[in-house]
Order: sequence, then C-alpha cells, then structure tokens
Amino acid sequence: MQNKSYTTKNAPKMKAPISFLIFFITAISAAAKDDGKPFVLGRTVEIHSAVLSENRTINIYLPEGYKQGDTAKYPVIYLLDGGADEDFIHIVGLVQFNSFPWINRVPGSIVVGIANVDRKRDFTYPTTIKQDKEKYPTTGGSARFITFLMKELQPYIEKNYNTNGTRTIIGESLGGLLAAEILLKEPTLFDKYIIISPSLWWDNGSLLNRDGPVLSADFQRPLQVYIGVGKEGLTPGLSPRVMEVDANVLADKIKNTKSKSVSVYFDYLPQESHATISHQAVYNAFRVLYLGN
Repeated sequence: MQNKSYTTKNAPKMKAPISFLIFFITAISAAAKDDGKPFVLGRTVEIHSAVLSENRTINIYLPEGYKQGDTAKYPVIYLLDGGADEDFIHIVGLVQFNSFPWINRVPGSIVVGIANVDRKRDFTYPTTIKQDKEKYPTTGGSARFITFLMKELQPYIEKNYNTNGTRTIIGESLGGLLAAEILLKEPTLFDKYIIISPSLWWDNGSLLNRDGPVLSADFQRPLQVYIGVGKEGLTPGLSPRVMEVDANVLADKIKNTKSKSVSVYFDYLPQESHATISHQAVYNAFRVLYLGN
C-alpha cells in the first residue's frame, strides 16, 4: 500500500467544520424562533399618584375564570412589598393553591401587589429617635401612603376590576408596622389584616401606646386580625426591643377591645425566623381567617 503525503496545496478541503457551523447557527436561529407561549402570572399597570407625586407600579393577579365585566365579584388581597422581585409571585402561589376547588380554603381572589419605591419612607410614621432619623433620613411618610391606598389605589381597583368590597392587607416587617398602623388609625380600610413580624420597635414602640377606633365599643365593623411572629429576638443595631414581645403586646391590645366585632389570632412560630416566616404565616393566616381554625 502506498502512503500518500499531502501538502497544503493538494490537501482535501475541510468541509465538515463549515457544515457543522452552519448547522449550529441554524439550530440557534430555530431556538430563537421557538413558538412556545409566555407563562403569564398576572398583569402590571402603572398609575400616577397625585398624593405621592410619583408613578407607582402595581402587579395584579386575577383568579381562574375571571372575565372583565362579568357578574362574578371577587375579594381583593392587597400585598405590601408586592413587586415582581419582592413578595408578589410566591404570595400569589399561596392564594392560587388555597383557592383550588379541592382545597377551597380561600375564595378566588384578586391580588394587588404594590411594588416599592421607598419602603422606609412609605411604611413608617415620624420617629423621635435621633439614631433612626440619621440612619433612615427619608422615613416618616406613612400618612401619605395610607392616603394613597384609601383615595387612589382602592378606588382604581374597584373601578377597573370585578370586586365584591371585601379587602385584605398583608404586611411583613416594616409592612407589618404599616398594617398595624392602619388597623389602629383607619381600621375600615380593610376587613382582614395579616400582620407578620411587625417592626413595632419603630420609634421605641410608640404605636403600641396609641388608641384607635377599633378599640372602642362603638366599633361595629367586623374585622379579622392575624398576627404572626417567629423567633426573632432583639432587632440588631436598631432598638433594644424583642419583636416577639411587641407582636404579643399588639395582639393583646386588640384582643382587649370593647368591640364585639373584632377577632384576633396570635400565632407564634418558633421554628421560623424573620427571613423565613412569610410563607408559613400567610398559609396559617388563610386557614384561620377563612376557616376559623
């Protein structure tokens, strides 16, 4: 057998790599033109707030079978920290799961997630603590944010969606502080309050000393309140207050109301921390507020 040696001049042309490259580019192009459909969880709207002097992003989940203009009406769950990269996706998952027909723990509900712009500004009332003023210079705007909820956001949702007038608020941490403030100052804004690990240390716990219409015997609007807290201990670097104790004090304060139309459930979850409590607390709250156990 004769051995052949090839020079560059008479070497066979290397077509295989070029063919492979063409195949690779074609495959990428085909993948880019994949006809798969987007997985849509909800919709996002932007509304202008004259009260806050800014645009706000609102994420909205509509329950299975929802049709605009239909006669069916739905309760609304307002979620603080409701951005797509915050709590909106996993809270919507809990709502959807608990509203499956074979579970039927929660009625089909509209979820309104309020994305944050400056949560320290929006979720806190003015503080007298110098250290907190210096560390968080934008704080103290909760009154305006509550007005935004009452006069702008709720009317917008009720005008544009099939609502039945029943409203729940979910707030955790500073969001829990805001929900507690609303409960004491403007309790009729919501029918159900889910308050999780509230930052009641703010202003050295001054909210716990506040009275409100919900504590009066004359208050007749039915309200359900869930307060959940994990094993959290001292708030690091902020206030020498124990969050579990403050949450318990808030629960006792509401339980001591002279009104017979307000019910309160306190839930201590020692296996959860400030970072992990959200899912379990909301799950428990749905069971308590809707099933009563």
